[in-house]
Amino acid sequence: MCFCCCPPAVTALAYLWIRSGFRKDAVAGALTFFPPDPPLYKFQRIDKDGKELPDISDDDVDDSDGEEDDERGEDDSDSELGVADDAPPSKATTQTSKEKRAEREQRRREEANADPIVAMTERSKIQRKRAKRRARTDAADAKAGVTYRFIPDTDSLGSLPSFNGSVEAVKIGPQKKTGTYIAALLYRRHAKDDDTKTIVYSHGNATDVGAMAGLQCLIAKNVNCHVLVYDYSGYGESGGMLGEKMTYRDIELVFQWTIDNVAKHERNIVLYGQSVGSGPSCFLASRKPDLGGLILHSPFTSGLRVLTPSRVLGCLDIFPNIDRIKKASCKVFIIHGQKDNEVPIEHGLSLQAAVRDDCKSDPWWVPDKGHNDIVEGPNIVQVGSSSSSPVSLVSSSPSLTVFLQYINRLNQFMRLLRDED
Repeated sequence: MCFCCCPPAVTALAYLWIRSGFRKDAVAGALTFFPPDPPLYKFQRIDKDGKELPDISDDDVDDSDGEEDDERGEDDSDSELGVADDAPPSKATTQTSKEKRAEREQRRREEANADPIVAMTERSKIQRKRAKRRARTDAADAKAGVTYRFIPDTDSLGSLPSFNGSVEAVKIGPQKKTGTYIAALLYRRHAKDDDTKTIVYSHGNATDVGAMAGLQCLIAKNVNCHVLVYDYSGYGESGGMLGEKMTYRDIELVFQWTIDNVAKHERNIVLYGQSVGSGPSCFLASRKPDLGGLILHSPFTSGLRVLTPSRVLGCLDIFPNIDRIKKASCKVFIIHGQKDNEVPIEHGLSLQAAVRDDCKSDPWWVPDKGHNDIVEGPNIVQVGSSSSSPVSLVSSSPSLTVFLQYINRLNQFMRLLRDED
């Protein structure tokens, strides 16, 4: 999770807040969301006849597309964030855009290095153009019956663990207000039990579903559940704009799709929020009385409280987890590293104390671990075939031991949920 609080950035945020019409979400997007660039995966587009379709790059947008838009035009209806009926960019437009790209990017880098205000406003413009292009392409693909195949960036990630189920790449949408489609991967076990739990995984900040693929394979195989992991608006292959409000719409859309296509009932869904993902997960858990369970991994009490305990700037706070966790009516399992320097363990302790007594489960305060290293290195384990011995260590390193404990803790929590059904 990344926040920026240096004096030049504060000036830039104040400028962005004013220019956006005092929209908190504009500031949240600039502070909080930093998707990997380039993404660590792609969705190969497949037509109805099973033939691969050419990739459409995010650079295939004319440089003038949306240039007239600024933050002030982004009202509560989010009408700019993606709704568009136009066809994908023409080949001629694509060629023109690519010829301009190198010069444009060089200019933006120079401007960004000189002025943080320019950096933030330019980032917002780029995101808006990307959202419009994605909306056009995804709408056209949906109409044409295009399907997708997940291709991870193995050069960066290495080989993925084996998984004896299916990995389904889907684009979920469109969102009613924005036309956005959300990219997701479903790790579906070949389970005969209709009551198999499904984990809906909301990942951390500077990652995407490609980077999370190894971990999701291991969870699905070793915790005896389906796993659906999705990218927030503005991340990876998802459309839309970065923002707190958009993450709420994203998880609502994904949750309903999971009920309709996988879980059949709310009680079969367990929300899992890691770091920034704790925000949308707590939001939805506070609104779903029949939810099966909630897992919070390195969570924070609220976005602003990570920076300062002061409430002077409370009007700019995002993801008020400490208030929403009190409204959760399902079992809650909290994981937090005792040496977390990004989101100190006091956040996890405060959230655990705020959970209703009848919803508490034993938390896991992980010794000698920080914010991102509790489940580091999915290649550190060898996935076994026996459900009674799901994971076997291939060495005796501390990281391997902690990862095995992680899998065992998840299994304990899932058994607790099944016993309560």
